[in-house]
Amino acid sequence: MNWKQDTDYVEIVKDLLADESVKKLKKYTQHHFSNRLDHSIYVSYMSYLIAKRLGADYVATARAGLLHDLFYYDWRVTKFKEGSHAYVHPRIALANAKKITTISKKEEDIIVKHMFGATIAPPKYIESWIVSVVDDFAAVHEYLIPELLFTYFRINIKLENKKRKNILKKHYNFNIK
Repeated sequence: MNWKQDTDYVEIVKDLLADESVKKLKKYTQHHFSNRLDHSIYVSYMSYLIAKRLGADYVATARAGLLHDLFYYDWRVTKFKEGSHAYVHPRIALANAKKITTISKKEEDIIVKHMFGATIAPPKYIESWIVSVVDDFAAVHEYLIPELLFTYFRINIKLENKKRKNILKKHYNFNIK
């Protein structure tokens, strides 16, 4: 099911999706092949579905999942003296989230601990673990898989004929020269 068709999910996050601070995430690249808003919605919705299935707090999971990357800089360029991007950006996201909505202790933990593995403080709640794991999966899904496909097609395109190139262009929007 598409998240837009899931009326229960949309009801939970509609106030956040309507906020300009969240909409602005569309302007920022995330994992090279996606934007930060689409990434955040993906993490939020997949986490929501898992939390709901497990009987966990799917409302906090959906809302904090949507806000987990609420920051406005290119993490590949911007550096902080306070620490790595993995450490700093969840705290920036939390501060930004608190400007637009009330954040519970559980939602705070979800946002701040979503980088567990790259940071050392473990999540306190099952909902935090869910968002952390889904975020990791999303990073692979949004970066590694497209990068591998691009690399595969770039390497193998030299071996393929004109007809094959036209199929790739037509069906996969690959513009092969």
